[in-house]
Amino acid sequence: MSDAVFVDASALTAILLQEPEADDLSSRLVDGAPRLTSAIALYETALAVASRKRITVVESRRETLELLKQVAIDVVDVTADVGGLAIDAHLRYGKGAGHPAQLNMGDCFAYACATAHGARLLYKGEDFARTDLA
Repeated sequence: MSDAVFVDASALTAILLQEPEADDLSSRLVDGAPRLTSAIALYETALAVASRKRITVVESRRETLELLKQVAIDVVDVTADVGGLAIDAHLRYGKGAGHPAQLNMGDCFAYACATAHGARLLYKGEDFARTDLA
């Protein structure tokens, strides 16, 4: 595994909304390791932040992109190989697979991106803690 960290939408959302975990999550972004996310995570983040802050998705997207710029998070491509890894994640950990992780589509893609890049996963919650990336 590389020293890179893949930042899931749950972490981005928690930071932008200044949730109780925000400081801890933010502190894990300043250790010098390469930081990655995906367009799918950006989409999830923008919609969640817009809904919770009662702002437009355009405003939320702007805030999300500003955060990425501030902490130097690179957006990685979601390739066909990543799509295959997401399907594998769904089969193993997805909702309906009988596994306690119960990953949704966005979670499966975060898992896949982290796996494809040999990255640790930065997230909020317990879903990923029940996978082999914890």
